[in-house]
Amino acid sequence: MKAPEEDRRMSGEAAEARIGRKGSGLIRMHGLGLPVPEGFVITTEACVSYIKTGEMPEGLLEEVKENLERVEEATGRGFGDPENPLLVSVRSGAPVSMPGMMDTVLNLGLNDATVRGLAESTRDERFARDAHRRFIQAFGEIVLKAPGHLFEDAIAEMKGERGVEADTELTADDLEELVGRFKEIVVREAGVGVPEDPYGQLELAIGAVFDSWLGERAVAYRREYGIPDTLGTAVTVQQMVFGNMGETSATGVAFTRNPATGDQGLFGEFLLNAQGEDVVAGIRTPRPLSEMETVLPRAYRQFLETAERLEREYGDMQDMEFTIERDRLYMLQTRSGKRTGAAALRIAREMAEEGLISQAEALLRVEPASLDQLLHPRIDPTADLDVLARGLPASPGAATGKIVLAAGEAKERAADGEAVLLVRRETNPDDVEGMISATGVLTALGGMTSHAAVVARGMGKSAVTGCNALKIDRTNGVVRLGGEIFEAGDVLTIDGATGRVIRGEAPLVSPEPSEDFETVLRWADETRVLGVRANADTPEDARRARELGAEGIGLCRTEHMFMQGERLKIMREMILSEGDEALVEALTKLEPMQCEDFEGIFRAMDGLPVTVRLLDPPLHEFLPDSKDLAKEIAEREERGEGAEEQRRQLRVAESLEERNPMLGLRGCRLGLLKPEVYLMQARAIAKAVRTVREGGGDPVVEIMIPLVGFSSELERMRTLILAELAEESLPIGTMIELPRACAVAGEIADHADFFSFGTNDLTQMVCGISRDDAEEKFLAEYLRSGLLLENPFETLDQSGVGELVKMARERGRETNPRLKLGVCGEHGGDPKSVAFFHETGLDYVSCSPFRVPGARLAAAQAVLKE
Repeated sequence: MKAPEEDRRMSGEAAEARIGRKGSGLIRMHGLGLPVPEGFVITTEACVSYIKTGEMPEGLLEEVKENLERVEEATGRGFGDPENPLLVSVRSGAPVSMPGMMDTVLNLGLNDATVRGLAESTRDERFARDAHRRFIQAFGEIVLKAPGHLFEDAIAEMKGERGVEADTELTADDLEELVGRFKEIVVREAGVGVPEDPYGQLELAIGAVFDSWLGERAVAYRREYGIPDTLGTAVTVQQMVFGNMGETSATGVAFTRNPATGDQGLFGEFLLNAQGEDVVAGIRTPRPLSEMETVLPRAYRQFLETAERLEREYGDMQDMEFTIERDRLYMLQTRSGKRTGAAALRIAREMAEEGLISQAEALLRVEPASLDQLLHPRIDPTADLDVLARGLPASPGAATGKIVLAAGEAKERAADGEAVLLVRRETNPDDVEGMISATGVLTALGGMTSHAAVVARGMGKSAVTGCNALKIDRTNGVVRLGGEIFEAGDVLTIDGATGRVIRGEAPLVSPEPSEDFETVLRWADETRVLGVRANADTPEDARRARELGAEGIGLCRTEHMFMQGERLKIMREMILSEGDEALVEALTKLEPMQCEDFEGIFRAMDGLPVTVRLLDPPLHEFLPDSKDLAKEIAEREERGEGAEEQRRQLRVAESLEERNPMLGLRGCRLGLLKPEVYLMQARAIAKAVRTVREGGGDPVVEIMIPLVGFSSELERMRTLILAELAEESLPIGTMIELPRACAVAGEIADHADFFSFGTNDLTQMVCGISRDDAEEKFLAEYLRSGLLLENPFETLDQSGVGELVKMARERGRETNPRLKLGVCGEHGGDPKSVAFFHETGLDYVSCSPFRVPGARLAAAQAVLKE
């Protein structure tokens, strides 16, 4: 293997940025003396230049030819030589792993002359014709864009004519005839034929791999994982080695540990007499790697030694591709393997305990976002299930959804809010958007290392592959399972941990955190500086948050306590009250309910801080919509019924409606103009604190005033609340969610014990974007077209909103050095945002309970990356 000289001097991320992970891995294996086919790497810079200009960079093709001559010299074969031809593969290799998202062309260099030379030099006519068939099919589909299903249809047609079941039963003469049919398809569909000149083939193939960086599936994958579009892909041009040269040849994919569970031991699959695309694409269901010990014992032992060496060398679980050509092993790839959250935790813990890596390295090996998948429900083990079929347990977790048979339909129906299960014969890279949208994936073909399995594990999606009992009839929109017919739209459940396919919606239970989970997060807690709290509004949420390691509640939203049942009715009575007596009566009913809510939450978080935000939304949100009231009045009048009460409600609702309620009478403004509500809440908090304390508890409570923009607002509100609290002295602070509050944070800090940044609303205010409208109207297009690299409501806009957070921190602490600073928007659970809050010097973040473990880990990683 050869790379530019400077890349051979680089290591790690720097090398990967220029020559991609595939190229970096091949060069490293070559340096270790492992069996790697000869080849060279075209850098990512060439791809970036090609995408910008639409042309090959000046001098690139000459360099390619020079390097190809070195490969010819090393192999003793000639590129285009009709007697002893060199064939090459042209593979993509991005700096970040994107399995199956870009294109690869194998067997390049074959034409009508070199195929005869290949047959003579290998003494295997059928092998040569099969390689030619594969090349025309791949080049026609990938480079010349002929529809791939036409080639598969032609293969199926010929097998039917010959009365055979498997591709391997077609003879050399059959395959030669099939090549002719393939060429006709290419000319008919593409308007041109596959070039006979090998160098012409190579130039077009390199361009096609570059183009695939901007392919629909690659772009969708990068959007899902936040990978920049600017990186480009490297291209590896490498001597072909052949796993389809008979029963002493094979191809396979393997991991040094189980990527689904993290269990130690080689995990993988292989196929005899096949090429690598057959395993990854899931076209044939492969055999477990352990069986290779029986059929190819020498190559198996060599591969076992190689796998162990690579794991030690990299200090991480490796994802490897290999080919065995006539009992000789060749390594085609090694990289750190995609894994589930559960596997990541186990591998990190065990490698640290084995001494392969440090605890710090173990913490950096686990993606914080992957922990979320471990906290969602699994199928109830005690449930009575109707199991229709079983496949391979490719990616753990339970998924329920309506059957959809096409990726595009999965995307559309999921966008409409439906839970869908993508059911396919096998998946291919073009299905990635459907896989992103679906709850899980079920395939009839493919193994544990097929495209569906690898991509689903990386996404944290449940997947069952190789379900032989599954028969799909796309023409009629039905599938057959267990002897029964199911229509598209029927509901199935899959269990990716066992491979079961279950009728209907299976009952689920909450998961229990594993020992690996607890151990790795304990290491994270010992490392991090940033505190992690949860947003919780009920005792149940508070208990769950505490179980997941929350160190308190950073946001308890009191308005949610009024939004249901009898409470909503009383709240409406209070809003509609006319005169002080009716207002006091309604508040008297609400106060004990509020007190009960607070007592439950304070007990659940005993000894830990609870930040209670007083009522924030405008009052009209608690009333029926004025349009609904007007409709009800018209209907009652039409029936001859009285509607005086409805008219009264309509008058009040219309009087409270605002053109822009987000910036209207809400938060502290409502508390100042209608203080009775805030004072009732303050009394309820104080009473709950006393009750819990008298019961032996240790309530630690803070009161947060929302929507403060002027220091005078907080000053007056603080005075009113402290008077109502009487002997209870509780910290009082504010939510910083207005740009003006950031600018005058020093003035506000004079009257605050703490600031909590409400980054959701602050983002809306700073960016001038209404979140709900933007996500429906233009934000998705901004992200798709690259105008924005990240959704600012998911990952903090550091250069805009982040600068205001820094300003508020500096000015607030300058006035009040003891000022406590936190974040209570959902950015508090986003790993990139958590790193920013750590760097900015905040005290804690707060997020939804299920994101707490990820935030704990992200906070530790922020320390380690400093």
